Amino acid sequence: MATLTMEQALGAIRAAVGKAREIESPSSIAIVDGGRELVAFARMDGALLASIEISQGKAYTARSMNMNTADIGPLTQPGQPLYGIETSHARPLITFGGGQLLSVDGEIVGAVGVAGGTVVQDDEVASAAVASLG
Repeated sequence: MATLTMEQALGAIRAAVGKAREIESPSSIAIVDGGRELVAFARMDGALLASIEISQGKAYTARSMNMNTADIGPLTQPGQPLYGIETSHARPLITFGGGQLLSVDGEIVGAVGVAGGTVVQDDEVASAAVASLG
């Protein structure tokens, strides 16, 4: 059973921060493990205060649903199968991009959540974290 190590989580943070700097998107980046617990977090200089909780919510949501948050949004619209799910959970579920699953050797080990830029920028920064795990 694969697990997410602290070193892997910190490497993912470094990769995400590098991408955020490259695209000039000050961000908060949260990494959760397979149990949805926070393992690593960084808030870049200039990142919005709201991005702290939003990034953690995106990581939590991705791992809770085993889906990238960008893929959840369309399923939560009126008439769709997950309509209303964002209000049905003890912790807020985020249904827009910026949360992505982290895998090691094809096994889900956690998730990353990014907030601070546009949804497209947040997803781009999250993708850098995902890529850091190979």
